[in-house]
This record gives sequence, structure tokens and C-alpha cells, in this order.
Amino acid sequence: MSAYISVPRDLTKVKSKIFFNLTKRQLICFSIAAAIGIPAYFLLRKTGNMSFAAMCMIIIMLPFFFLAMYERDGMPLEVIFRHFIEAKFIRPKDRPYVTNNYYTALLRMAEAEKEVDAIVLQAEEKKRKRGVKTARKSHKK
Repeated sequence: MSAYISVPRDLTKVKSKIFFNLTKRQLICFSIAAAIGIPAYFLLRKTGNMSFAAMCMIIIMLPFFFLAMYERDGMPLEVIFRHFIEAKFIRPKDRPYVTNNYYTALLRMAEAEKEVDAIVLQAEEKKRKRGVKTARKSHKK
């Protein structure tokens, strides 16, 4: 009999495992959770209620476990939160559909050129009128 090994078709989803079949991200998050949760358990255990201490430890450690394990569409939890916050609070709610039509852009450029030509013609006329006035004054002397 032959043994079959399942090979994933998409190799981008394969993550390198470091220790206890966990990724580096999971190890970091689990160690932070343990560093915060275990001392909290021992501090709360002194109150006398072991169940309360255990529940508080679980509640304290749970966000770190979610950060380590949850992944949707290839994105970790903090990226999903960032996208959610940007979509709900930062980006504007109204996003009007605006097209940049090539022909309207050409019309705007043509109008701008006409306006510039008109300004240049006015400036040239003023210069010619000043030149005529100074020429008349020079003839009178």
C-alpha cells in the first residue's frame, strides 16, 4: 500500500511552523497572553474565589488568542479591524460617482487657452496704448 500526502494547491497559504506546530505570530501572542494572564490569576486567587480568578484570567487572555488565531481572507484580526474602522469612521459616507471624460477635459483645456489668450491680448493692447501715448508726448516736446 502506498501512503498519500496531501499537498495544498495554493502554496501562499502555507505558513512556516516554528515550535509546537505554531507560527511565530501565534507564539508571540500566546506568550504575551501568558505573561499577562498568569500573574493576573495569581493576584486574583488571593481574593479566595478560584472560579472568579480563572474566569478573569480567561477574559484577559482571550483577545490575544483571537489576535493569534483568527484570520479571514488571508488577513489577521488587526488588519480587519483597521479596514472596519476606516470604512465606518474615517472615509466619507457619500462617495459620488465621478468620471473623468476625455472630451470634457479637452473642452476645459480649450476654454482655459481661450481665457489665457484673451488676457494676453488685453495686456498687449494696454502696452500698445501706452506706447502711443508716450510717442505723442515725445512729439509735442
